[in-house]
Order: sequence, then C-alpha cells, then structure tokens
Amino acid sequence: MRKSKVIMGVMAMAMVAALTACGTKATKETKTETTTANAANSSEITGDGVATKGQLVMVTNLEFPPFEYRENDQPTGIDVDIAKEVAKKMGLELKVDDIAFDSIIPELVSGKADISFAGMTVTEDRKQSVDFTQTYAKASQMIIVKNDSSIAGPDDLKNKRIGVQQGTTGDLFSSTVEGATIERYNKGMEAVQALVQGKVDAVVIDEQPAKVYVKEVQGTKVLDAVAKQDTEDTCYS
Repeated sequence: MRKSKVIMGVMAMAMVAALTACGTKATKETKTETTTANAANSSEITGDGVATKGQLVMVTNLEFPPFEYRENDQPTGIDVDIAKEVAKKMGLELKVDDIAFDSIIPELVSGKADISFAGMTVTEDRKQSVDFTQTYAKASQMIIVKNDSSIAGPDDLKNKRIGVQQGTTGDLFSSTVEGATIERYNKGMEAVQALVQGKVDAVVIDEQPAKVYVKEVQGTKVLDAVAKQDTEDTCYS
C-alpha cells in the first residue's frame, strides 16, 4: 500500500521547504510522540492527481480549537492559517475537508487528500502509513471534570467512565487506565456535554481544546494534574 507523505511543520516557509525536501523514509525522521499538523511532500502531490488540479486538499476534524474549528461556518484556526500560507507559496488554492478524526490517515493513504493539519500524536504505528515533520507544537492530555467531582488526578480515573474523542491521544491514553470504561464520541464537545449530563465521570483531551471547552460549558473545570505529558522531542498533532 502506498504511503502518503504527511509533513508537520513549524512555520509556513519551513513547511514549504519540507515539502520539497522530504521525499522518502530515508530522510531524517523526528523521534516524536505529541500533537502535530501535517502536509504532503511535493513528490506525492505531483503523483496523487489532487493538487495538480490547482488545489491543495487538506483533511482535518474542525473540532480542535484553537488549531482548527469553524467560525461563521468557515474553517479557521492556527493550522488552517498555516495551511493557507503553504498553499499560497505553492501557487495552489487550499481546500479544507472536515472529516472524522479517525478517517484522516485513511484519506491520506487513499490519495483523496494531500495534507492534514490536525491534533494527531505521532506514533510508530501511524508512521507506517504517513510521515511527520519536526515539532511545531506540544500538548498535554488534560482531565475535564464537573466542579464538584471527587476526581483530582489521573490515579482517580481507575474504574471510572471516561469520555474521549475517538481515535485521539486521549482515547489511546484512557484505554490504558485500569478498570476504566471508555465512551467514544466523534467530537470533543460531545464528550464534555456527556460529562455535564452525567454519562461519563471525566473527559481526557488535549490541553488547548480543554481550556476552550470549559469556558463554553458551565460547571466544568480542567484539573491542574496532567493525564499524559508529551515528550520534548516530538511532532504534534
């Protein structure tokens, strides 16, 4: 099966350079386990028959503020802005497709998309299908609870019902918690709403979206304790 080349960059100019530099797996790979944005390399773009139509097709899940989300029904956020600059430097028009998070890699592998900027932890398993660039952001997995919750840290998650966004790092981490029941949702906000409704005891999700969600949903808070800290030498998303 063909490997889609996914590049995660620090800045638009650096990412454009990476698009022309990262042609094969023989290139230097970052040792990572964090969050990241992705972009296909130039050799893949030429061969996929997608970007050659004048568009750079980006797949993401627009439920990850402040990196990618909707505002006035339009894709926006840090990653969208960077992707626009990448497309501009390449002389292409950016097209953003909003899909389920766990469908991102299959879309890249199938050649239906060129790049992905998304909150995706770099894992050895994922690197079998896609490539990542250097770190441009780091993230910690945080715990959201109701204000009156007795849960004070990750050790208290044992035997609890944990809400997660399906396929995310929060999902991967929560699956290792002893005795926990994992409730998976398509959107992070759906997990937080389930928390308020009493369907789960806690939500595990990336730090920045967690901060946004608790501002929007009364009666919830982010614990100071980190559920999972991503390593320093990583690529994110």
